[in-house]
Amino acid sequence: MIGGGRNAFIGAVHRIAARIDGSAELVAGAFSSDAVRSRASGADLYLDPKRTYGNYEEMARAEARLPAGERLDFVVIVTPNHQHFRPAKLFLGAGFNVICDKPLALNLAEAKALQAIARRTGKVFVLTHNYSGNAMAKQARALVKAGKLGKVRKVIVEYSQGWLATPLEVGGHKQASWRTDPKRSGASGCIGDIGTHAAHLASYVTGLRITELCADLTTFVPGRRLEDDGSILLHFQGGAKGILHASQICIGDECALTLRIWGDKAGLEWQQERPEYLIVKYNDRPAERWRRGQSYLSTGARKLARVPAGCPEGFLEAFGNIYREAFRAIAAEVEGRPPPRDLDHPTIEDGVEGMLFVETVLRSAKHGARWEKMRR
Repeated sequence: MIGGGRNAFIGAVHRIAARIDGSAELVAGAFSSDAVRSRASGADLYLDPKRTYGNYEEMARAEARLPAGERLDFVVIVTPNHQHFRPAKLFLGAGFNVICDKPLALNLAEAKALQAIARRTGKVFVLTHNYSGNAMAKQARALVKAGKLGKVRKVIVEYSQGWLATPLEVGGHKQASWRTDPKRSGASGCIGDIGTHAAHLASYVTGLRITELCADLTTFVPGRRLEDDGSILLHFQGGAKGILHASQICIGDECALTLRIWGDKAGLEWQQERPEYLIVKYNDRPAERWRRGQSYLSTGARKLARVPAGCPEGFLEAFGNIYREAFRAIAAEVEGRPPPRDLDHPTIEDGVEGMLFVETVLRSAKHGARWEKMRR
């Protein structure tokens, strides 16, 4: 693991998710840019001090020298955005598979460079857009793919939070400080942080790529350097139209990610804060409430149930589902087998798409909410 040391939120989430099925073991890490903190974090996690490194460069050199049966099978990058590119580039080049937190990089140029390296090396690269790992998000995808909704016409995806409604970064709040700093977060705040999740989920479930958009971005908190609110009109391939709302100043909201899709036969709704249920709606009969863990679900949704219906699964399990698929890909790579044909995890291509989305949103907002095509 790179990053994710003491007082880091997402590092602990990744460690739980990676171990949830008993398929992986944390054996090495560079947990902080500060060598002393890194080694203290390694001690917290009961790692061998010899494999707790002062920085990721040291880790790459040392692990690459180990015999094939002892070296790392993959590395997980859970640092702020500006520290994704260099370690990912280094470890791919040294022959390691990579799992990286989103967004993929600081900007589109870095994202495309990593894509080229991953293709050249043939290593597995997984991006943790974790919400697509929810069982009922996969069920929604299966319904759309099977034509249950008919031709998709309208997509509305919302991700609202309230935790940045005040200038937390002024008081040194760790998570707020880097997310509102252009040098560490990139040129976007709210859209890069949670808007990319919303865009990925909409495209994942519908199977449709965004072709053009019109974005209105606002910084509501005085003195903040990056946007904390965004409203975006979307056009999808095939003619569907949509709305994406992402905001971190919606007081009282926590992780209110909601996806609604309407076709010419039916509609559906899924809420991340109520992940067990998927609502399917019609004009001529009552709405259906589909539940996780039931035998009537698609194969893809059924295989993700770890506990019986009625025993809730959610955020950590969805993360674990991304890792489960990542491990299937990594195991094949390590053992020299072709990857399974039914792999279902976010890839480096999804990461490039996310950075292209951010860049297009910023360009549209800069020109007064002008319609901009996603220039691939």
